[in-house]
Amino acid sequence: MPLRPTLVALAAAVLLSACAAGPDYVRPTLPVPAAYKESGVWKTADPRAAVSGLAWWQAYGDTVLDGLEADAQAANQNIRQAEATYRQAKAIVDEDRAGLFPTLGLNLGAERARTNTNGVLHTGNSYSLGLAGSWEPDLWGSVRRTIESGVASAQASADDLAAARLSIQTTLAQDYVQLRIADQQRDLYAATVDAYAKALKLTQAQHNAGVALQSDVSLAEAQLAQAQAAAIDLDATRAQLEHAIAVLTGRAPAQFTLAAAPANQPLALQMPDTPAGLPSELLEHRPDIAGAERRAAAANANIGVAKAAYFPQLTLSASGGFGAAALSNLFDAPARVWSLGAALAETIFDGGLRTARVAQALAAYDITVAQYKETVLGGFQQVEDELALLRLLSQEVTFQDQAVRSSLQAEQSAIAQYRAGTLSYLSVVTTQSTLLNNQRTAVQLRGRLMAASISLVSATGGGWSASDPLAAAPAASAAQPL
Repeated sequence: MPLRPTLVALAAAVLLSACAAGPDYVRPTLPVPAAYKESGVWKTADPRAAVSGLAWWQAYGDTVLDGLEADAQAANQNIRQAEATYRQAKAIVDEDRAGLFPTLGLNLGAERARTNTNGVLHTGNSYSLGLAGSWEPDLWGSVRRTIESGVASAQASADDLAAARLSIQTTLAQDYVQLRIADQQRDLYAATVDAYAKALKLTQAQHNAGVALQSDVSLAEAQLAQAQAAAIDLDATRAQLEHAIAVLTGRAPAQFTLAAAPANQPLALQMPDTPAGLPSELLEHRPDIAGAERRAAAANANIGVAKAAYFPQLTLSASGGFGAAALSNLFDAPARVWSLGAALAETIFDGGLRTARVAQALAAYDITVAQYKETVLGGFQQVEDELALLRLLSQEVTFQDQAVRSSLQAEQSAIAQYRAGTLSYLSVVTTQSTLLNNQRTAVQLRGRLMAASISLVSATGGGWSASDPLAAAPAASAAQPL
């Protein structure tokens, strides 16, 4: 009948277009505030994400930091590990896609054997050449859901790579800031040691003139030694930061030296002045949030994989070739052999195995959704924390600078009164200690302010934007729930 091939083709098309088991993915939602709770006139870092891999640290205007960040991107081992994990995830997607296609094998054989048939011995040769193929049509979407899960997992690995890069970039920038703050504090202590040495000479001269006590000299000596000890402690801190930067840039500490900043110069790093975006932009800019969302998508697809196990599996097979007793007759028409077959298999009883696997997949999805929402909320908190810190530290710096100016005036006045013999040296020591503490606090506050700016960039995703996702399988994107 001429209609039979058409009917068979239509039936096959209906079977092959069968919908995929399990629910289609819908991104989890949660309430997103319209604006940050923290508001003010402070200046924050620039978290724009115009292109993937934006060098956000360049906004801080330090060429040394720029070079270190470039070195870290090229040589950091954590980044290399994340890159390898991403490549592995893409290869797994390719492996999963292979399940959509039939398998085809070639066999070529030659055999010599002796047989015994009713007492008659026979020795002879046999030759064979053939192709064999088999295919399991993805009737219920198990393979398509597996591909869907693999694609989402690969995208999550890409997000993990972006997160690893951002983490290394942020850690390196933070360590560099702390090292430069240590340089400034070393300059401060160098000037302080020089001032304390002059104060010691003054007390010694006063003592030699008989207008000062030996206790004044001892106080001056103790104060000088304490400042010298603190300066050495700063050297230890700087050395540790330099070692950390070496490892972040893929070098052994012995192979890396970072020159100190020029003495008595302002901090080269400059605060960017672009305000942060809205909280909803976190969903697009933070790689950890994007990765958590992709893992939820992968877990959702795994539900379909588990549910597809309830349905029978169809296997189609075919083979064809040649077989003959003589090699010269292998390709003759009588030597041709072929076979076609189809098998349908269904599990009748499995002791609740499939039900348990579906329950596991549903629970795993609920876990990933909760993790995604928690990651989003954690992102909001981090941004709010850094905005509040920037605002309050900016105010604190203003008052601390005033404290430094007042302490400097008090020190100068105390030394003048001591020279005149109207003030004890203990008062001089007190004013000098207060000045040093205020100066050191002022330097540290500026370091904290810069660190908070960098943390805000990291909290808003830095210069990261979603990398081009792997192309989703057409069958997976068109799947509908049963």
